Amino acid sequence: MNSSKEKDGEQFIAPVSFQALCGVVYIYDKARLLRFWFGFKPVVIFFKPETVEVVLSSNALLEKTFVYEFLAPWFKQGLITSSGLKWKRRRRLLTPAFHFRILDDFLPVIDNHARYLAEKLKNEVGKKSFDLVPYITLCSLDILCETAMGKYVGAQKRDTPYVKALNAASHLFGTRFMKPWLWPEFIYSKTADGKKFKESTDIMDSFTRGVIRERKAYIIGEMKSGTDMEEAFTRDNFGTKRKKAFLDLLLSEHLSDPKFTEEDITEEVNTFMFAGHDTTAVGMSWALYLIGQDPKVQKKCQEELEEVFGDDPSRSMSLEDVKNLKYIECVLKESQRLYPSLPYIGRESSCDIVVNGYTIPAGTNCMIFTYMLHRDSDMFPDPEKFDPDRFLPENSVGRHPFAYVPFSAGPRNCIGQRFAMMEQKVVLAHVLMNYEVKSSVPRDQLQLTAEMVLRSHNGILMEITPRQR
Repeated sequence: MNSSKEKDGEQFIAPVSFQALCGVVYIYDKARLLRFWFGFKPVVIFFKPETVEVVLSSNALLEKTFVYEFLAPWFKQGLITSSGLKWKRRRRLLTPAFHFRILDDFLPVIDNHARYLAEKLKNEVGKKSFDLVPYITLCSLDILCETAMGKYVGAQKRDTPYVKALNAASHLFGTRFMKPWLWPEFIYSKTADGKKFKESTDIMDSFTRGVIRERKAYIIGEMKSGTDMEEAFTRDNFGTKRKKAFLDLLLSEHLSDPKFTEEDITEEVNTFMFAGHDTTAVGMSWALYLIGQDPKVQKKCQEELEEVFGDDPSRSMSLEDVKNLKYIECVLKESQRLYPSLPYIGRESSCDIVVNGYTIPAGTNCMIFTYMLHRDSDMFPDPEKFDPDRFLPENSVGRHPFAYVPFSAGPRNCIGQRFAMMEQKVVLAHVLMNYEVKSSVPRDQLQLTAEMVLRSHNGILMEITPRQR
């Protein structure tokens, strides 16, 4: 790796891998920020809380970085990729969809699919090791399809074209990010990967539009027959009582205000599926991996579950149950500190800004290196240690608010973070109520890769045994 020092705090570097970039940041930790060329794009890396705060809080850095342009064929100008006035309006519209009252409606769906996951994991009992990630990913897809679109796809039971397309598109986006020669669209579109990406996004787009048209036709039909619109949304397309899905909230807005079009609905449903699919699944997988490394933490999790659910662990979960899983929430937060689903967060400066005494020119790609930010020893002593107690209220006092940003922070923070935390707590609860988990690979032997999300190159290998109560 070649590097040359222009002046303190600013380095020209050319990392060749995730591990190499981690190494460079570690070496130049005192510099506070670094500059390098990623392909033919200049990028400034931020990995200290005080500089990260400037980036994530600044109104001059609300634009997403160039990488998000790769997603335009998929969800056009949805919440993740839109900017300016459109983003502000869309954010204002969608925020109520993630209110606690709405999340309570989603809870039975999450509970049912997590319960099925625990049942399906019986297939792996007695095996030396297995990759946990595919199981968690399919469970997450089932949850998202039903909460986002009100559509049961049975991803945990069978392959479907939509599920295959979503997995393929997510993987292809991540690999393109690491190959600068594929960034130009006119080149990428002619490659096998580019054609596969378009084919996958076309399949998903067609599926989403079909679900929207079908649901809209049902609601309009009910309204024509005299049913109140709100009442119509409480039933599925066969008239059976059900909770509102994310799509229903968008359709309600569309039917009240035609300026919010079917195209807008498609953008947001596709965005929700993309943003919540891999990130949440990987987050849950890492949490179970770390629990499987630490029997004491696992025991404390299971003691908390016994305290919350008492003699009836098979009963349906309530929102109050989820809120009471306080130690498991600490475990998830500490897992997201060590292995954040998004190891990088990208922004682009719309005007010159000054950070740590340096001028960042307009148009610069700014990268929050979440993975290394979360390993700042000033904020997290003994940073490589897995210690959920870091996130107990009394231990969090005085910590810099931008030292820990697994869901980003500031005005463009993740709108679905409460949904994600609820899903992760419910899934972990079902797995840990039914199994003892043990990780098969020590942490120092993990081979980390960062495409779109942070993964282990060989999967997350686990062993499980049924719990003896």
